[in-house]
Amino acid sequence: MENSGNPISSGGTDPKIVGIVSYLTLIGWIVALVLNNPKSEHGSFHVRQALGILLTAVISGFIAIIPILGWIVALVGYVLAFVMWIMGFIGAVQGEQKVVPVLGDKFQEWFKSL
Repeated sequence: MENSGNPISSGGTDPKIVGIVSYLTLIGWIVALVLNNPKSEHGSFHVRQALGILLTAVISGFIAIIPILGWIVALVGYVLAFVMWIMGFIGAVQGEQKVVPVLGDKFQEWFKSL
């Protein structure tokens, strides 16, 4: 990474790296949230998407407590979260800001303060 004489703290972390790290588990999301300082549009976009995907998986886990119908809904939620994770991660690697299917626009709206 080229520094151009500026200290790294003034330029922040590469937004593409922030986007990629945000999809790597809850710890990766926390690290990305910290690294996204000063906030970049690209980094913040992927931090919001990754948080929404994480919450989708967690909520699916809670729904799985309900017998039979809950298991079916949770399975759909897990598959949806996995598909969203794959698409979000690929978008971050390619440096794109494509919202994930189904809930991506809502994630951007709900978590706009991040």
